[in-house]
Amino acid sequence: MDILSYNRRAWDREVERKNPWTVPVGPEVIAAARRGEWQIVLTPTKPVPRHWFPDLAGLEVLCLASGGGQQGPVMAAAGAKVTVLDNSPRQLEGDRRVAEREGLEIATIQGDMADLSAFGDDTFGLVINPASTCFVPDVRAVWREAARVLRPGGALLAGFANPVNYLFDYDLAERGVLEVRHTIPYSDLTSRSEGERRAQMEQEEPLEFGHTLERLIGGQLEAGLVITGFFDDVAPGDAISARIPTFIATRAVKGRVG
Repeated sequence: MDILSYNRRAWDREVERKNPWTVPVGPEVIAAARRGEWQIVLTPTKPVPRHWFPDLAGLEVLCLASGGGQQGPVMAAAGAKVTVLDNSPRQLEGDRRVAEREGLEIATIQGDMADLSAFGDDTFGLVINPASTCFVPDVRAVWREAARVLRPGGALLAGFANPVNYLFDYDLAERGVLEVRHTIPYSDLTSRSEGERRAQMEQEEPLEFGHTLERLIGGQLEAGLVITGFFDDVAPGDAISARIPTFIATRAVKGRVG
């Protein structure tokens, strides 16, 4: 199955459904960012600590799998030179719409987060990756490519799903009942029943993959990154989050701690 193409169509549909990750920021957010009053999220609720960011003035920043008119426009308004790469054309439309409305310069590229061959080595001083690696089968490829395009001393700021999310029966968890059903690593293609997969695809819902912590965190280390920051987060109203944080964010630096 062509997972990339399927998830492209699925995320275009998520824009139509107004998924919170697809709703562009308003003019007041951009105005505040231009005054130096800005924040972004990589996970559902917690803003990324400001000390995780380098000086953004003129910095080449890649917003990776970060379409939707949220992180990219804020970084551009704060002074960065921003490129947004995303699999969904409709998500990228959100960034272009905000850029046109606010007079921002943002480059948008449709592509695969696990294949950054459009960029040379050591291109960016900062890579921002909101929680999205659950939509690719091999998260380690994402980390390798992010590390390759980062300059030495550059940082990857990444949010991702805690694998505990994928242990439980999804439909029961939606009703607040937690029943362990799956193993990790998890895949919508192999872990769910045929009927569940068929219903998911009929609704054009994105395919998800639950990666192990070894691949999520150890994979960054294997790619030559040094983790210098860490926090966890919850999803409001989620039954699992009521018991354990279900999202993780890391700051990882290429080549040296900084």
